[in-house]
Amino acid sequence: MKRNLIYLVLAALPFAYACNQNKSGTNSKTKTDSVVKEACYAAAFEKDSAAMIIKTLASGKVTGSLLVKYADKPENNGKIDGKFNGDTLLVDYRFNTGKDTTKVFTNPLAFLKKDGKLIMGVGQIETTLGRSYFVKGKPVNYEAGKFTFAEVNCK
Repeated sequence: MKRNLIYLVLAALPFAYACNQNKSGTNSKTKTDSVVKEACYAAAFEKDSAAMIIKTLASGKVTGSLLVKYADKPENNGKIDGKFNGDTLLVDYRFNTGKDTTKVFTNPLAFLKKDGKLIMGVGQIETTLGRSYFVKGKPVNYEAGKFTFAEVNCK
C-alpha cells in the first residue's frame, strides 16, 4: 500500500509543477502586453460616419473599438483585435447591430496605413466552421473602400 502511495505522489509531481508554471506565465504575459500607443480615428462617407480607437500593445497586437453609424440602417458597434502586417492592419471585428446585443457578428477587416491615414479595404469573405476570413489569393481592394480614417484627438 505504501508503495502505491509513493508512486501516486511521484506521478502527481509533474502535474503540480506544470500548474504552477502556467500561473507564472500568465502573470508575465499581462505585464508585457501593456498598451504602448493609443490612437483615435474618424471617417465619413456621404451620410455615414465611423469612429475607431486603436490600442497597440507591447506584443505587437492591436485591440480597440469601432463604431459605424449609417444614415439609413442601424449602427454597428464592437471590438477589434488583430495586428499590423507591414503597412496593413488586419483585425477581427466583433460587433452588435442596433440595440440588439444578443446577436454578435464577426467579420474580418483590413486597413491600409498610408500617409498617416487608415484606408478600409473591401475583399471577398468566406466562412468556414463559423469563422469568416478573406478569401486567400483574392486581393483586398483599398480603392473601393468606403471609409478613410484620419487620426483625431482622443476625447
